[in-house]
Amino acid sequence: MSPRRSYDQYCSAARALDAVGDRWTLLIVRELLAGPRRYTDLHADLPGVSTDVLASRLKDMERDGLTTRRRMPPPGAVYVYELTCRGRELLPVLQALGEWGAPLLADRRPTDAVRAHWFALPLLRALERFGEGVVHVRLDEGEFYVHVGAAADGPVYGEGPAPEEADARLSLDTETCTALGRGDLTLPDAIRAGRIAVSGEGPLAKALREP
Repeated sequence: MSPRRSYDQYCSAARALDAVGDRWTLLIVRELLAGPRRYTDLHADLPGVSTDVLASRLKDMERDGLTTRRRMPPPGAVYVYELTCRGRELLPVLQALGEWGAPLLADRRPTDAVRAHWFALPLLRALERFGEGVVHVRLDEGEFYVHVGAAADGPVYGEGPAPEEADARLSLDTETCTALGRGDLTLPDAIRAGRIAVSGEGPLAKALREP
């Protein structure tokens, strides 16, 4: 395991960057907010990371108390990585960082990879004032779901259809989702303009449809 690199500054920001400032670390946290993930799943959803770097980051994160590694029971019997409580505390950090970086999404470069679930955290922030529940989201790139008001130890979002009945379903395009993340468009305005289709009969769906 590589020795910890440090800024050697008695400053909380510097100490935080000692733990999460290495390249890929916060993006690994983003993926693990979906719940336990296998190494192969993480590698697939972090295009551009080498196997050596990913393995090194995961070891560092485990050493720093951000993640744990455990073996799933049969028939899976595979190892998965998951966030600790300390690691989950990085959710608002990632959301704030994403909000700050949203204006940089004005132009999508030809080399940019994209995964539907990368829009989960910005959308979660927009949904939080409407109530709690599971929201299924359909984008051009695929489907994901978010747990609005998620339990402290549960996944924040997931890929594909929700494993349980969704309280609300949203259908929108990537351009609209990006505009929401940038703050160029509010969720109610997007719904009123017909840019987001809302379905479902749960309280969350009804709150979203209210003018």
